Amino acid sequence: MQEMSPPLPWLSPGQGFPPPAQAWGPDDPAPGLLAAGADLSPQTLVSAYSQGIFPWFSPGQPILWWSPDPRMVLLTGNFKLHRSLRRVIRQFAKTPGCEIRVDGDFSRLMACCAQAPRKGQGGTWIVPQMIEAYKGLNAAGLAHSVETWVDQQLVGGLYFVNLGGMVFGESMFAQRRDASKIALAALVVMCRRQGLDLIDCQQSTSHLTSLGACDMPRPEFLARVAERIERGVANWHFDRLYWSEIA
Repeated sequence: MQEMSPPLPWLSPGQGFPPPAQAWGPDDPAPGLLAAGADLSPQTLVSAYSQGIFPWFSPGQPILWWSPDPRMVLLTGNFKLHRSLRRVIRQFAKTPGCEIRVDGDFSRLMACCAQAPRKGQGGTWIVPQMIEAYKGLNAAGLAHSVETWVDQQLVGGLYFVNLGGMVFGESMFAQRRDASKIALAALVVMCRRQGLDLIDCQQSTSHLTSLGACDMPRPEFLARVAERIERGVANWHFDRLYWSEIA
């Protein structure tokens, strides 16, 4: 007889999260699923990320909260700048009209991420409710975008949440080849310059693995998060001269 999954806690707005260790395990239908409900207020999102929890849900679903084990992370010192990408970045850095912007157009970047096709997914989890929530975090200085621009056109980028010395990657898109990788390389440079050594990638993918990301056991990840969010707030600024440090 097949074992039933444990009941999923339903949270009211303002209610605290259960411990991440209570998330569904590998034998359950949705490994890493921790709870449903609550809200997407800045206070709730900060509480969630501080505990290694993030929201991820599709249209028509309630808000779902996750804390997978293991957790995919990118140690900034392990970022793999393959020879071909190095050439692309060098060309990008010296070409007029090519630039990296931080928070140049956060709302538009999120909309582009929502519209980007996802392998194996028929829709998007970046629903309007999520866009509004993260725009609120951006206004509070807790979420940022790294954008790849060519001739005044936004062609790729990513966005992330930043609490203290911890960076939580969310999503990326590219309308031109390697545009999102260029943005990720720029984020890595900015992190290294500020002594930030860990970027949360949430879910394991072959694409991120090819760039140096790896799986980390959840208890170790949570311990690192707890230590890093106590650090001072990072300063997000990109200068073209930074490329010399990575390319």
